[in-house]
Amino acid sequence: MDSENKLGEYLRARRALVRPQDVGLPDDGPRRVPGLRRDEVALLAGVSTDYYIRLEQGRERHPSDQVLRSIAGALRLDDDAAVHLFRLGLPVFGGRAAAAPTAAPELVRLMDGMPDVPAFLVGAAQDILGANAMARELYGGFARYDNLLRMIFLDPYAKSFYGDWDAASRLAVSNLRASSSQFPADERIERVVGELTLRSPAFSNLWARYEVRPRTREKKHFVHPRVGELRLHFETFAVTSAPGQHLSVYSAEPGSASDDGLVLLRRLAEQAATAAEDAGEDTTLEKGETRS
Repeated sequence: MDSENKLGEYLRARRALVRPQDVGLPDDGPRRVPGLRRDEVALLAGVSTDYYIRLEQGRERHPSDQVLRSIAGALRLDDDAAVHLFRLGLPVFGGRAAAAPTAAPELVRLMDGMPDVPAFLVGAAQDILGANAMARELYGGFARYDNLLRMIFLDPYAKSFYGDWDAASRLAVSNLRASSSQFPADERIERVVGELTLRSPAFSNLWARYEVRPRTREKKHFVHPRVGELRLHFETFAVTSAPGQHLSVYSAEPGSASDDGLVLLRRLAEQAATAAEDAGEDTTLEKGETRS
């Protein structure tokens, strides 16, 4: 995980992503390290170079609201990235809410009541806290349906399932960064990051970029082994009664091939449910026969 100088690490990572020409500075050729120099960020933010260096080094830990706004502008941070900067620079910003670890029964019933679309509930660490039959069928090719980050980076099936694995992995990591910003002391997030950092160089590289972007809506491209290509709209809804949890739902354009694919996916989910019920009935009979 990150060291105690999280603000400095964030500033360095974001500085490395900005090219001089992006902010109107002359491009003087290859640089020893990518991105802007510290004196250039200081110039753009209207602060002294010495002050900015102390911020990055962790020797200055109490920047003002105005300074953070200026640095956010200098680094061309979008709203989500700027919010993360403020959370790091102003510890009281956003509070210290704890992430909810389990799914409420009412949410499980809500997902089960959506039989025509895949719906699932994720926690702050991207653990799957609940899912309806359609979602379980959609992700059925994974060895374990437990954590989106672990599935993407540690299960080989992910490379064939995601139509654009690079985009999916980058979005997943930036979403986890957003969660870690909201819940900086969450032990489950720390464990997920620790495991993936050790086991996946791809994750480590993306985590080091320090991109922060909470997931809201996206276009998804999947290749399901039994249904084929699915191009779906993804929408996520924050669960206000459970901090850190999001209800995620996929849908398809009416009349499209992907819409037909969801119909087939539902049939497969129904078949799987029937098979599971039959297996349960058989097991009950066997136990009854043994007891008699």
